[in-house]
Amino acid sequence: MQIFDGSFPSGVFVHSFGLEPHIVKEKVKDIDSLKIYLENLIIDQYSKMEFVYIQKTYKYLEENRLFLLKKLDNEISSYLTYEYAKASKNIGHNYYIQIKDTVSTSIVKEYFNLIKEEKTDANELIVLASYAYDLNIDIKDFIVMWTKKNLINIAATSIKISRIKPSDIQKMLFEFDDILENIDINTNKKITNFNPLFEEVIFEHKTLEPKMFVT
Repeated sequence: MQIFDGSFPSGVFVHSFGLEPHIVKEKVKDIDSLKIYLENLIIDQYSKMEFVYIQKTYKYLEENRLFLLKKLDNEISSYLTYEYAKASKNIGHNYYIQIKDTVSTSIVKEYFNLIKEEKTDANELIVLASYAYDLNIDIKDFIVMWTKKNLINIAATSIKISRIKPSDIQKMLFEFDDILENIDINTNKKITNFNPLFEEVIFEHKTLEPKMFVT
């Protein structure tokens, strides 16, 4: 949990995934519609991309197939916008700097050495999933932690661009505990970055682009 803390010296970023046009078009206008938006984000985005990447990372580390992990790491960038990919690599490298001397398994040490030699992109998700594997964190527990971190950050952006009360957002986020604890992480095996939640509203509101929030 410490590496997901906002005070961890890695920086943080979150892509709004079209939250602004959803709010402008009043598809997200209150706490109930924001909750639906975040639930759909898990279904349409995370379960088909991030969850699959995490499972593949654990699998390749377990099978000692470092070349596939390297390929997977470099592949993520091709699925992301330029700004998102740049932020993911920068923050992933910052995580690596902080935790590189604490890993114990040989395969994760090898992966971290590839980062040191600049032979792999060091995307945030792969770096953290590798570290979670090294710490022997259950894969579902890691997925829940990863998703909670992102939902909190995305929900926080709604405070800046909507009239939804922070207290309501906080209460709603606690309700996601049960949802995430019972989520099926094995629903998809093929990676895709097509998100109908994102695509539909962006095409409807072409002049308003999703933003990147970085600290």
